[in-house]
Amino acid sequence: MTLKIHIDGSAPPYEQVRAQISEQARARELPVGYRLPTVRGLAESLGLAANTVAKAYRALEADGVIETRGRNGTFVAAAGSAAEREAASAAQAYAERVRRLGLAEDAALAAARDALRAAYGS
Repeated sequence: MTLKIHIDGSAPPYEQVRAQISEQARARELPVGYRLPTVRGLAESLGLAANTVAKAYRALEADGVIETRGRNGTFVAAAGSAAEREAASAAQAYAERVRRLGLAEDAALAAARDALRAAYGS
């Protein structure tokens, strides 16, 4: 696993750690089951505070990218399926909400597309 932190960067260090691990896991550069370094170990190797790495790990775990197995360590999870389940659940909640609001399907899809474009910067 290779991470590069740019202190001058616009993104905070924890976000850089989170984004790079997430991208490497999704690209399968970090395979499912890969054991990540300890919070303290990664913090030392990157020259960061342990709390910074811990914050990134918490965010990655909340996203379903990694899983902590107690004293056994932290591992890359089968993130695709967990992420897809969460996305499907969010999409279902959205569909139910816009239907209750009385939006037509075309208007609901346009709102979702606009939100995705804004989120992905495209």
